[in-house]
Amino acid sequence: MIKTLIFDFGDVFINLDKVGAMQNALNLFQLKEFSPDMIACNEAYEQGKLTSEAFLSFYTKKFPNLTETEILDAWNFILRDFPTHRLAFLKQLAIDNQYQLILLSNTNELHIKWIQERVPFYQDFKTLFHQFYLSHEIQLRKPNHSIYKFVLNQNNLNAKTCLFIDDTEENILAASELGIHTWHINPETDDIVNLFNVKKDLF
Repeated sequence: MIKTLIFDFGDVFINLDKVGAMQNALNLFQLKEFSPDMIACNEAYEQGKLTSEAFLSFYTKKFPNLTETEILDAWNFILRDFPTHRLAFLKQLAIDNQYQLILLSNTNELHIKWIQERVPFYQDFKTLFHQFYLSHEIQLRKPNHSIYKFVLNQNNLNAKTCLFIDDTEENILAASELGIHTWHINPETDDIVNLFNVKKDLF
């Protein structure tokens, strides 16, 4: 029944800890909280309204005692925890060649640059997917959740043969409204690797 598995980047590739990442940046800047101009800069960058160069320029001018590398490392703290057994699980799916794998990502250009430079298996990981969509390549995942319709149309997919895997209720609902099967996972229990046991009725 299911022919295509659509994964969310954060749940498959990394364990996201945005609160920890922001606190790590504040520790580097020796601040208790972000100033209004920093909040505006952060939001503009995450929304794709600010280039990587402009983002870095803002912070290097604000903290001239810090290097770009230090700033990048603090900002990308969010990307450091990747359970390698998940990579083995994805490789097995790719080897079986039974399912088309698609990955959606909120990851921005600055994060991807960091990953490419610091994560040795990134290219290997990327080749496992039939399609690999990044925010800055698809206009920040399209407005109003239209990313799901975009993916279906671009790949000529039937929603009833797709399973979308995520831990965000809002995204799950948006995908299910199009008729896509969904699995609301619990990242803390790492049940993504139990996919076929949990959703065996669909396979």
